[in-house]
Amino acid sequence: MAAEFIITLSAMFIAAGVLLLVANHFGLSPIPFYIIAGLITGTFFEISDLVELAQWGIAFLVFVFGIRVDIEDVQSVFRDAEIVAFMQLLIVGTIALGIGYGFSVVFGFEYPLRNAIYFAAAATLSSTIVGAGVFEQEIRTNLVHGRLASSIHFFDDIVAIGVILILSAETLGDLQLVTSNIGYGVLFLLAGLLIYRHGFPLLVRLAEGFEELVLMGSISILIAFIAAAEAVGLSIVIGAFAAGIAIRNEGAQALGVRNGIESIKDFFVAIFFVTVGALVQVPSLDVLVLALSLLVLVLFVTPLIHMQAFLFEGYDARTAFLASSRLNQMSELSLVIAIQAWLMGTISSRLFDAIILATAGTMILTVVAKRYEDAVYDSVVERVVRGTQTRRIDERSYVDEELEDHVIVVGYGRQGRLLVDRLEEIEVPYVVVENDPVISDSLGRECQNYVFGDAMATHPMKRARVDDARLLVSTVNHEPLSERLLELPTDAEIILRADTSREATRLLEAGATFVNVPSVLASDQLVENVARVVADRRESATLRDEHLETLRDLERHGFTTRYGGD
Repeated sequence: MAAEFIITLSAMFIAAGVLLLVANHFGLSPIPFYIIAGLITGTFFEISDLVELAQWGIAFLVFVFGIRVDIEDVQSVFRDAEIVAFMQLLIVGTIALGIGYGFSVVFGFEYPLRNAIYFAAAATLSSTIVGAGVFEQEIRTNLVHGRLASSIHFFDDIVAIGVILILSAETLGDLQLVTSNIGYGVLFLLAGLLIYRHGFPLLVRLAEGFEELVLMGSISILIAFIAAAEAVGLSIVIGAFAAGIAIRNEGAQALGVRNGIESIKDFFVAIFFVTVGALVQVPSLDVLVLALSLLVLVLFVTPLIHMQAFLFEGYDARTAFLASSRLNQMSELSLVIAIQAWLMGTISSRLFDAIILATAGTMILTVVAKRYEDAVYDSVVERVVRGTQTRRIDERSYVDEELEDHVIVVGYGRQGRLLVDRLEEIEVPYVVVENDPVISDSLGRECQNYVFGDAMATHPMKRARVDDARLLVSTVNHEPLSERLLELPTDAEIILRADTSREATRLLEAGATFVNVPSVLASDQLVENVARVVADRRESATLRDEHLETLRDLERHGFTTRYGGD
């Protein structure tokens, strides 16, 4: 049997590899093709083998997500996202629970309340795998909607873990067992945080200079947590999540860990999506009804509630729309809940098949929908909310009504602040456009004129009086933003930022006055400094003093944080 399983698994990955070549050739996301590979080869597997394979794939990916969680980052936006998260849980969860219970009664499920909870979990919780994959670059470039969605995902994961712990008890009436599972879960998370605070730094010190030892130590932490979870009867995903929290995600050593884990992550990504496709069964009518109900809740109801909540919190319509559009996938942890229930025999097989089918559907549709989200926003969303959702932006902004012939600075990171300092020195009027809640308080304290909003949206740029500006400078390295700024109806000169010379060339050809490419500027500065020292050795002391003063000035402005690269 083991040999047959290995042969079948090999066939599955061969199919995935062939389809992946097709995806790469046409520049498409591999996720739908992984799922299709599972659909093709899934009939050759026993469902029990697929379930176990899926659990291990999810466990490793949840571990990777745990490593990527930035506690400071989550805290910075969760003050604004917490209402959204609780509204999601309260409104969507309640609606889904009622619908799930109704279906459980109508279709005659054996455990109607439990099945209703499984249905509600699938409809309410959003994915960390697909979501994080979609907005990973957005988080790296510090785009607010990506970090808002990340904080909601983190909240959903905590809720999902709590549900897994409670439903792991075969009898919900066994209060002692439920309490015991919750207690173990809390201990696992506390242990993860303790290792994060003290254990992992000790590991780094002991293995100083050897990134491989730090990587092996991190994998050992994962194995230890998974073994401990199995020993106490919990899902291995609980252990994997706690292990991910235990690994620090900052510092050079952590970079080595992330790079090492990234090299094997794609294998587990393939395992997860292929097994999701393999678990899909030909649906009966009632399975199809359940799956379509889940799709409607996940793809339409949940994002609508998220968007309304973000707007209520004061975010502009575009940020609210993009953040909510990253929350319209079913969570892999809700799949874990369904798998755990299947193993215990407490979920209807029809509901289990519906959850699998809807999971595959949302993960495919999410990838496809991202290609058209800007068009949807421009043609539909902005027209609907135009003129109705600007109050909070206006309340958190200040622009002199007589401001004209000014400079608009998009982004208030390191470069933005240095530009503002320089503009104030030469007494040139300016307005800063920023939508990061972490530094929103700084705008009021430090800037003469400021707009709290998304520069890609219409109202914030109107508020910044773009029609009367002499110069528009973007310090944000995000090509869609740069392209949108070039489309603005303004006579202002436009200076942008790009990551590569190829991108900079495209922007210059599209009408930009100048494009800041940090690597190119750094090379030019290096050549200039070398020439100064070679020409006159006395220049070395001057160069050292100048550079030291620059670095001290950056420290005085607080640029030793993660915003230092902006």
